[in-house]
Amino acid sequence: MTTSPVPTPGEDFMSAGEPGQELAVEQVNDVETPDQWWQVIWSSKKARVGVIVLAVYVLVAIFAPLIAPHDPLDGSFEPLAGPSSTNWLGTTTSGQDIASQLIYGSRISLLVGLFGGLFATVIATVIGLISGYAEGSLLDDGLSFITNVFLVIPVFPLIITLVAYSEVRGLWLIVGVVSITSWAGAARAKRSQIITLRNRDFVTAAKFSGEGTWRIVFREIMPNMSSLVLASFVGAATGAIAAEAGLAALGLGDSRNVSWGTMLYQSNAQGAIAQGLWLWVFAPGLVLAILMTATTFINFGVDLLSNPHLREDA
Repeated sequence: MTTSPVPTPGEDFMSAGEPGQELAVEQVNDVETPDQWWQVIWSSKKARVGVIVLAVYVLVAIFAPLIAPHDPLDGSFEPLAGPSSTNWLGTTTSGQDIASQLIYGSRISLLVGLFGGLFATVIATVIGLISGYAEGSLLDDGLSFITNVFLVIPVFPLIITLVAYSEVRGLWLIVGVVSITSWAGAARAKRSQIITLRNRDFVTAAKFSGEGTWRIVFREIMPNMSSLVLASFVGAATGAIAAEAGLAALGLGDSRNVSWGTMLYQSNAQGAIAQGLWLWVFAPGLVLAILMTATTFINFGVDLLSNPHLREDA
């Protein structure tokens, strides 16, 4: 019969457990730190394409004076000219360079998307969080009633009516109108989300520690809804870009500024297709479609933040 070796007094008695200890150390080392939010978005191939395309648009908008070959409102060129080294995409019926208008038009669309999406998201977040946290109270009933009213009102006809009867036209009018008419759906979603979060342990602990209602709502609960807020912003920005282009294409934009929507309106009013200026119509429509597709692709990456199960297929 064999006997197990007895450790000598100078030998570490924990040496017998070394294999288990090594395994435990390996398991600890194998635990990966959570990815940052930008890493999660970048892991999606579609979102990666969207981010790259959007970055190109932003760079073009910022450096438009350096990229555009001419002033977009300069009408000194030969009207109805075809593409050339001087006028890359030809000229309009007024002798303006189409390529320069296309480059400068990116500024209006991105500004409307940025500020329209930002303001609409802020309104939706504030109303949704307060209404959800105060569920069942008179405050919740009042905010829910306002939200339901905006949900049933046809948004685009309302926007057209407000802009058409406004005495002042401009970028900020469109931003304001889009913001106050497109927040209701996102506010409803945030209200539902906060109702599921307000009874969590960390909220209860914050109440017992004496934190105020506003701090609990905006410092404790809202960070746990960051993915929903970001998705709301991307969706609102996309809708704002489409709304601005649609309004301008209907002739309700600011004629003093060049945008893709005003290009579509002018090309239709001047009969561009009948005169063979198909680039005047096709180019702004194409770049607008690509931009909206890019923002939609980015939303695929944002969805990964709120639903980790989708990351396997990213």
